[in-house]
Amino acid sequence: MEDIYVRHLELLGYEKRFFPSQHYVYMLMVKWSDLSEKLIYRTYPEIHTFHKSLKDMFPIESGQIEKRDRIIPSLPAPRWLWESEKSRETTKSTLAEYCQKVISLPPHISRCKHLSNFFKVRPEDENPPAPNTSVHHARLCLHYSKISAPIILDTYRVIADFEKSTKYEITLHTGDLVEIVEKNENGWWFCQCESKRGWIPASYLEPLDGPDEAEDAEPNYEGDEHITIQAYKAEQDDEISLEVGETVEVIHKLLDGWWVVRKGDETGYFPSMFLSKAGKRERLNPGGQRPPPRRSTIRNAKSIHNKSRQRLSQDTYRRNSRRYFQQKGSRLSEPQRNSKNAAKSPLKERKNQDNIPEMSGSSSESELKKEAPVIPPRPSPELILERCTDNTRKKVSIHKSQSSSSS
Repeated sequence: MEDIYVRHLELLGYEKRFFPSQHYVYMLMVKWSDLSEKLIYRTYPEIHTFHKSLKDMFPIESGQIEKRDRIIPSLPAPRWLWESEKSRETTKSTLAEYCQKVISLPPHISRCKHLSNFFKVRPEDENPPAPNTSVHHARLCLHYSKISAPIILDTYRVIADFEKSTKYEITLHTGDLVEIVEKNENGWWFCQCESKRGWIPASYLEPLDGPDEAEDAEPNYEGDEHITIQAYKAEQDDEISLEVGETVEVIHKLLDGWWVVRKGDETGYFPSMFLSKAGKRERLNPGGQRPPPRRSTIRNAKSIHNKSRQRLSQDTYRRNSRRYFQQKGSRLSEPQRNSKNAAKSPLKERKNQDNIPEMSGSSSESELKKEAPVIPPRPSPELILERCTDNTRKKVSIHKSQSSSSS
């Protein structure tokens, strides 16, 4: 399978943080070749360190050998003293231009492992800030400079009143329209509404153009193996209770953060933030965030669409899972039924293509002997001399004369 690479990179703005000390982080929207989009945060010194290592990896393209060969863009060194508002805006424009240029480099640079690893999502990017990450001031700069086109965010409608329980969430009311900055797999989406910004459960939102079940991925009954990193006790009939460390198969990933998992013959909804990909240490919820509420538990939900959101029942998931395993079993049994034919010799296989019945014992051996190719008769010396070259005739005549003189 081909590794995914960054196909587009947009600088959204910067954010001021105070932990562990006062600093700024830059918000980057990364669009990958598998069509996924992720919001990540990087400091300017981190980006400059990446820039220096990229130059070391490609000395020709960075102009270290010949300056005229340089194609890797320049990036000024970070300023360690506090910058003014005007200086930060200049830095933002410079960094936005750098991001555009570095993605436009030839594939051997723009798709290299070093670049992909730097822009991969980290645990601190994937989740809301933990309580110890005190964000005093966040500024989302969605007005772009002239070097890049404006980003168009998806607009969603709030279907029920939502009251925030932490300072990182946002209070919204039924009918409010919000713009989605980031869709997180754990079911918490980062949005903005007028001058307010914060996290809200995806289950409280619906798109303006129709029911949102079309945005969910199709079920995958082969299953994607995950491990539970936190126990959960089912609160609804269609949920499943699991302990820490259990291995399950995710068969349907839903945008609201509640995935359908399979454990043996049992299936049910389970919070995605309590799951981790098997074989990896990444976690969807390192900050201890609570699971988002499910759509079925929201009171007084008011949709503007006549068609309600449709979800598959657990009986359908179980029935389709059994059907998948039956089909898989039949595919695996076919090679076993044909193993007898697979052990035959190529000669027998070729004979059977003509539908010739097989014979047993000595009769089959006689059949093989009859099929042996006939050796043609050796041509006479006169015929050989007639068809050979003049050089060969001379050598034959010399040989004959020598043999006759010796005799």
